[in-house]
Parts: sequence; C-alpha cells; structure tokens
Amino acid sequence: MTSEGRGTPVPARLNLVLLVSAMTACAGCLWLASHGETWAVRLVAAVVFSFVNNTVFSLLHEATHGVLHPSRRVNDGLGRVAATLFPTSFTMQRAFHLNHHRHNRTRLEQFDYFRPGDNRLLKCAQWYSILSGLYWVFVPVGAVAFALVPGLLHRLRGTGTRYGEQTGADAYLGRLEDAPGSVIRWEVLLAAGVQGGLAVALDLSVMGWALCYAAFAVNWSGLQYADHAWSPLHVRDGAWDLRVAAPVRWMFLNYHYHRAHHRHPHVPWLYLGRYVDPNVPRPSFLRVWLSMWLGPRPLPETVESRVLPHEAPLTVAMEER
Repeated sequence: MTSEGRGTPVPARLNLVLLVSAMTACAGCLWLASHGETWAVRLVAAVVFSFVNNTVFSLLHEATHGVLHPSRRVNDGLGRVAATLFPTSFTMQRAFHLNHHRHNRTRLEQFDYFRPGDNRLLKCAQWYSILSGLYWVFVPVGAVAFALVPGLLHRLRGTGTRYGEQTGADAYLGRLEDAPGSVIRWEVLLAAGVQGGLAVALDLSVMGWALCYAAFAVNWSGLQYADHAWSPLHVRDGAWDLRVAAPVRWMFLNYHYHRAHHRHPHVPWLYLGRYVDPNVPRPSFLRVWLSMWLGPRPLPETVESRVLPHEAPLTVAMEER
C-alpha cells in the first residue's frame, strides 16, 4: 500500500457545511414529497432526495475512513449524525465498509461472476437486489435486527456453508461479533429518533417518505457495485474511476473515483481527482450500469489467478487506526 497522499489535509469546515446543507435539503425533499400538490412535484422531490442523500452517504463514507474531520471524536460524532439519514448504525457501516476493503474482488465479492459450484438462482437474486435497490433495505432492517436480536446473526451467517461464502454473509456478519453491541444499539435508537422526529416535525406521509427512500435506494445501490463490476480481480485495483457528468460527481463527492479511493483510502474526497490514473481505462457509469442488467457472467479462466488476497490485511490495518 502506497503512502502517497497520506497527511492530505481534511476539509473539515467544508464537510460540515456540506453535511448541514445536504441534511437540510433532504428534509425539504421529504416535506415536498409528502405535501406536493401534484405527483410530478412529489416525484421530482424524490429524485432530488436520491442525490442529496447520496451526498450525506458520501460524507458518512468519509467518516468510516476517519477523514470527515481531523478529530477522531468529532469525526465519529458527525458520522453518527450522517448515518441517521441512511438510516443505519455508524459502527456497523464502518465495520462492513472496512471489511469490503479487505475482501474487495476476492471470492467473497465477485457478485458479477458465476464461479464453479455457485447457486445461480441465489447469485441472480443477489445481483438484481443490488440493481433494483432492494439491497438498501437490508441495511436498516439488519441494523434493527442486530439491535433487537443479536443472536440472529449466528443463524444468518451460514458459517462453513456454500451460502455463507457465496453471499459473503459469513465474513461480513462475523465482523459484528466483535463490534460493541451497546454502541450499535444506541446508534440505531438515534437513527430511529431522527427519522421519527422528521416524520412528526414535517408531518411526513408514509407515501412521501417511501418515494424518497425508494429513489435513494435505486440510486445508491446501483453505484455500490457499478464501480466494481467487471473490474480486475485485485484487492486494491479492483475498481473503476467511472466517467459521469461533473455535477453528478460533485453531488456524490467524487465517489465515482473509486479506484483512486481503493488505492488511497486515506485521501479525502476533495483531492481524489489527483490520484486518478489517466493510463487506466475509465468506463462510463451508464455503460457499466446498463451492462449489469444483463446479469452475472461466467468467470473467465484467464482472470482466476489475479486475486491477491494477501494484500488485504494490510489495507484494513492501515484504516483501523
């Protein structure tokens, strides 16, 4: 792992302004989706929400890497606030995301390829749940389930089974066994309190809330794997610096520069553009996303040997500081 870019200053004030502004805009979109006079207005509000809540998520992503604010205490506090609009637990999100850096493009994260012995129905169900936005539902539901019934994870992990390996459930849910359960529970309560407070204060309708989060789920979920689909099977290099319209990239805080992020996870979003390699192919987000609808592909024999799992522990070790 290169140390290039380490020590890059964190844009703390800008991040705080963006977090407050984006969360305020999200509240406005939720209100408009609930009280708009026409369906056209409500739908536009939901689409706008799907983008501005991705700004909030991108700031949450910064917090998981400790680069939302230079103070660890403030960083984690702001991360917990940002997580309430997902909604999820910040501690759970950090555990899962750093695990993603550990296992990126290994056998546990090759959802785009059929491997020998894979259950094809399960693979397709997982794949299209990502594309449809259903993947998002598992995050808040899973956080609540863990908070209420933590023992449920043992039954869902599928430890030692093909299911547990193919879905990644064993590796990801296993990370929560060492996570601070009491912290996760109060973070879930915080998220529930914020969501409930918004519903009461803004007199939100179930339909308005659902429209906004359905749009966000599709927008967020699709990008989570479009920036990895068909990329090299390499823990650090297995991602794309996707091409997308500049205003969209700005709203996602350069999240589309995902290869640069995986190679330099300690670099704040504002400076990721400096680390985009012009010599590496940069497919368009739309092209990759459309190709994903054709479904997973057979694993090419020529790429089987390109996964380098021995690099993964180093990646996570540098992030868990």
